[in-house]
Amino acid sequence: MEGIFFNIFTTLVTISEAIILTVLVYYYFISSFGWRKHQEEKDYVPTKRFALITAAHNEEAVIPFHLESLKKLNYPREMFDIYVIADNCTDNTAMVARQEGDVNVFQRFSKKRGKGFALEWMLAELFKMEEKKYDAICVFDADNVISSNFLLEMNSKLKQGHKSIQGYLDTKNPNDSWVTASYATAYWSMNRMWQLARYNLGISNALGGTGMCIDYQLLKEHGWGATCLTEDLEFTMKLLMSGIKTAWAHDCKVYDEKPVYFSQTWKQRTRWLQGHWDVALRYMVPLIKKGIKEKKWYPIDAAIYLFQPFLIMTMFFNILISIVATLLPEPIYASPITAMMPGWFWVLFGVLGYSYPMLGLILEGAPKRAYLYYVTYPIYGLTWFPVTLVGLFKHGNQSEWAHTVHSRGISITSLE
Repeated sequence: MEGIFFNIFTTLVTISEAIILTVLVYYYFISSFGWRKHQEEKDYVPTKRFALITAAHNEEAVIPFHLESLKKLNYPREMFDIYVIADNCTDNTAMVARQEGDVNVFQRFSKKRGKGFALEWMLAELFKMEEKKYDAICVFDADNVISSNFLLEMNSKLKQGHKSIQGYLDTKNPNDSWVTASYATAYWSMNRMWQLARYNLGISNALGGTGMCIDYQLLKEHGWGATCLTEDLEFTMKLLMSGIKTAWAHDCKVYDEKPVYFSQTWKQRTRWLQGHWDVALRYMVPLIKKGIKEKKWYPIDAAIYLFQPFLIMTMFFNILISIVATLLPEPIYASPITAMMPGWFWVLFGVLGYSYPMLGLILEGAPKRAYLYYVTYPIYGLTWFPVTLVGLFKHGNQSEWAHTVHSRGISITSLE
């Protein structure tokens, strides 16, 4: 009986190690295509009309700076309209937004809380306005400030035939704390070695919740329908199931306010993982089937991305087993993969895992102070284990929406 248990246990550990190595090697391989940024031919002549939609919940402290950046966009003012959804606000967000002038403010009060529901409601209102003719809508968060070339870049991407586009997600407060510095490091690396890499390869990017541009007719035909806690990820996968890939606009930026304190990032990332688990469990298998049936790689690549929380939990399992194994006088398992690789390989693999995100900082020209904060980045990384586990247990509750308080008012002028 003990022999059977030992064999089963060893098999599980071996399979888990093989999964971890395979997926990580795939991630590193894909990321290498982001090392180089290729020059693109762009047509900046403004021809596309935009509806800019901002979902705001109790954002009176930051929304003036957000609207200032929208009004300073380097694009003909008559070719875009600004819409603010004051969603279940209990402060003066609606009043402050109206005081900025030339802004369409819509107030929404509903028990269905969350950005996905707010966007669904606003799009329905927009579709009723038959006198308005738009080519695309852009979605932002109220704490964002937007680079002045944003619409010029989206205009160019739409002219290239793209229907779903994600802009560069940057951080407006990277130096506020070790938490914001860790967020900034993660985003700089992801922008370069995940988003840009996939765009260079011609496989799909992912929408990031803000700084995204979507073809107007596409929305009318397919509807929004993304109301889970990660509505951006859900809509990305919905489009992919219809054969529509998301493109990447590396040269226009949305500066996002990141949580300063660990308690804030815990709530935010738990919400993200609740949504990610939900989307993964609904879309991962259908995407794999679609990729196999159509002999196309981009749906399978998307499924591998959705697999991320499963990978984190598999890594967590292996770490716990390794800790237990070192504490026991007798080894409790013998993994062929572990035995096959020399000790220096695992040391090198660990060093690579720690230092590789720094390449994103270097390629993206991150400020020098970011490197000083890098020593805390592993702490941020390790916290994904409990966050992912909690997200798994809570993934069935997609109505538990947690608001992140924003107070860092920064003018786009100071960033550009």
